[in-house]
Parts: sequence; structure tokens; C-alpha cells
Amino acid sequence: MATVPLTVRGAEKLKAELQRLKSVERHAVIQAIAEARAQGDLSENAEYEAAKDKQGFIEGRILELESKLAAAQVIDPSALDAGGRVVFGATVDLEDEDSGARVTYQIVGDDEADLKLGLISISSPIARSMIGKEAGDMAEYDAPGGSKSYEIIDVRYV
Repeated sequence: MATVPLTVRGAEKLKAELQRLKSVERHAVIQAIAEARAQGDLSENAEYEAAKDKQGFIEGRILELESKLAAAQVIDPSALDAGGRVVFGATVDLEDEDSGARVTYQIVGDDEADLKLGLISISSPIARSMIGKEAGDMAEYDAPGGSKSYEIIDVRYV
């Protein structure tokens, strides 16, 4: 099984979701199924079908999270010493070559990515174009709107 890279924050987030699903959601859906069963004929009971569907989703998500956490390679960005190179977990300051706009991204695992928070997936085109580069290098990639080019201003491990 391939390892799944996660930051410490990402692993904690997945563990919290797993705990919530097991301790709260699972019990709530079991209760909903019991209440729907008490209403009688299950063949025409929409509440029963909806609760069973939700139970299937919850159990599937629990299995998915347990699998990801079992295969996780948890990386603490603050403990990295990559010599100024862009690696998983690094926070990178970039400047758009065309507009001069500055942005800051942290490279994280697929499950942690949230562009609004400046968290980009390791498998995204922009992250792949930056891996291994240092401050002063150019990161070029093909975006849906055309080719983009950024200068790497700074690389931090926080």
C-alpha cells in the first residue's frame, strides 16, 4: 500500500473526523434506523431507506479514514531541514511573473488541501512544479487559463 503524506495538522483533522464518525454519527444513524423500523412496513419507509443510505456512507468513510491513517506518513514541517528547497510541508511565497501579485501556499496532502486557506495539494500542478526548487527559481505550470509562471521568493518550514 502506498503511503499517504500528511502534515501533523492534517493527521489530527482526520483523526478527529474518524472519532466523530465513530462516537457520534454512527450512534445517531443506528438510532434513526431503530426509530424507522418501529414505524412498521420497511418496504415503503423512506426514513428507513435514508438512514440505511447514511449508515452506508458513514461506514464507508470510516473505512476510508482508517485506511488513510494506517498508510499515513506524518510529516512535521517545522522539523524539516531541506536546505531551502521546496518539499512536502513547506510554505512558499510566490510572485506571479505577469501581474506581480504575491501569494503564499503550503504544500499539504490531498485531504488537507484548501485553496482559501493557502493549502495546496502535493499532487496539484503548481505544487509539482515547485518541488525541489529554491528561492529565486521559477515555477512554471499549465493552468486551465494557460501557462503560469511564478518566482519563488521564500521557502519556510513552519
